[in-house]
Amino acid sequence: METIYIPHLLHKSERKEAIEFEEFIPDLETLTPVRGSLEVTHQGNYLEVKGKAETIVTLTCHRCLKQYNHRLRLKSSELIWLDEAVTQPDSRSGEIEVDLEDLVETLPPNGHFEPRDWIYDQLCLEVPHKQICDPKCAGIILNDDAPNTESSETISDSRWASLKSLKQQLP
Repeated sequence: METIYIPHLLHKSERKEAIEFEEFIPDLETLTPVRGSLEVTHQGNYLEVKGKAETIVTLTCHRCLKQYNHRLRLKSSELIWLDEAVTQPDSRSGEIEVDLEDLVETLPPNGHFEPRDWIYDQLCLEVPHKQICDPKCAGIILNDDAPNTESSETISDSRWASLKSLKQQLP
């Protein structure tokens, strides 16, 4: 995916650029290339970005720690405001104060839009917070039939003694 120079969108038909893609995105570990489409429309003082994409990633189950494949599907849209102030940060200090209402995505009107970065960000947001391989996943199965070698060992660290005594009280 090539970078889009924002002023060039003004000269395109309907001020719109549509991109079809099928490629691997750097820093996003996927089993298959990311396939999808992206539409960027210049709306005067903002860009309207719409995208669809899908790929397969390998995740680790939070219950049993086994790896499993998960299909990521993306159908997203976003408004990105075009603001001249983005190109002129305050160079006197390393800090920039941002008001709460200014927490929106902005780009300079004469800057560039990176489709690959936008797709990457949106796919990262689609990765599930709870990574469970199966709703019926029982988690790590402990083998209680193993001989208890722990009881014959002496505890060298006294901090573990209270835990051992608590464990002996359990049925």
